[in-house]
Amino acid sequence: MRQIVLDTETTGLNAREGNRIIEIGCVEILNRRLTGNNFHRYINPERDSEEGALAVHGLTRNFLSDKPKFAEIAEEFREYVADAEIIIHNAPFDLAFLDAEFDRLGLPRFVTHVGEITDTLAQAKALHPGKRNSLDSLCDRYEVSNAHRTLHGALLDAELLAEVYLAMTRGQESFSIDLGESNGRAGGGVEFAALEEIIVLAASEDELALHEATLDKVDKESKGACIWRAEKAD
Repeated sequence: MRQIVLDTETTGLNAREGNRIIEIGCVEILNRRLTGNNFHRYINPERDSEEGALAVHGLTRNFLSDKPKFAEIAEEFREYVADAEIIIHNAPFDLAFLDAEFDRLGLPRFVTHVGEITDTLAQAKALHPGKRNSLDSLCDRYEVSNAHRTLHGALLDAELLAEVYLAMTRGQESFSIDLGESNGRAGGGVEFAALEEIIVLAASEDELALHEATLDKVDKESKGACIWRAEKAD
């Protein structure tokens, strides 16, 4: 299935209080590869952003004043996401805003236009219980560089989340555990070679001498507690 990683920026935290979407960023994934067929739009919310939200995204009303209104990009957006699996971090937040925008236009809820919704925050909590699972924390955990991220941006965050998602789900098609065999593979892609195919390279005399010198140093610094030599003696 075609996958779309989606993120939004908004004028505030609560869609029920009249806050609006001001930016949508989407990144397309096909066969676990980023295609570059992204969707990115700034949107005129026809209102100011709350102070806390403005500090997060930095998108002022003046900057957004000449951007299209949501009604003007709604059909293009619906066509882009149609029938795809939508991947969102903390999905209830973005869905509440998308549903509110669709409702203003008399359109059915967002989920009726797409294939399914995947919440990476829920996935991360299942994989890393008791740990911080914000997008920044997951970037650190999966070594996805976010050094260029000074302010939040919908497309930038969607790109980061796409990399995190691919890293977080690498080697597995689902979060279920399959104990059966699958074409000689285990752990989602590790192949085992037959014993006769394994090539053993013996250490050279120089390498053995260097190894012994290293053990001498370890033995001296540990006052005779070198575990390697103790194991060899046994």
